[in-house]
Amino acid sequence: MAITDKIYVKNHRQLASQLDASFPKSAFSGATLDVLFTGDGLAKLDEASRERVLEFVEDFLDCDCQARPHCGHPQRKFVAYLLELRAQGLGPDAIVDVMGDDYMLYAYPGDVLSFLDDSVRTLEAAERLADVDGREAAGEIRRERRELT
Repeated sequence: MAITDKIYVKNHRQLASQLDASFPKSAFSGATLDVLFTGDGLAKLDEASRERVLEFVEDFLDCDCQARPHCGHPQRKFVAYLLELRAQGLGPDAIVDVMGDDYMLYAYPGDVLSFLDDSVRTLEAAERLADVDGREAAGEIRRERRELT
């Protein structure tokens, strides 16, 4: 299961009440993206919630795909965001706090830790393969891995 399947909307009940709509707690489910990030939904939200949702839209849903927001770009951008937070030295608890402050999203720190660990293991494997193959990319992969550890 992808980490984006384990990212949830903070204050879900409050937002559902403001929007007078039912939608899943999962931030990246198709129904949630449709309800929260398209149409007239934003106008119904209080100012603080609207600002956070707009930030999310600007940061993760900004692509030119016809299938937007169901094209996969939001998920990939969010994964890059999580990895960047880790590269800045934040641990799982701090990452959860930051994503809550930035976008009104939450996750369980254990899920974030598992994602980060899987990311490091994937980079280790890619680094070994690049070393064996004699590719110059091994150095870049090594640098990226070190940023996450």
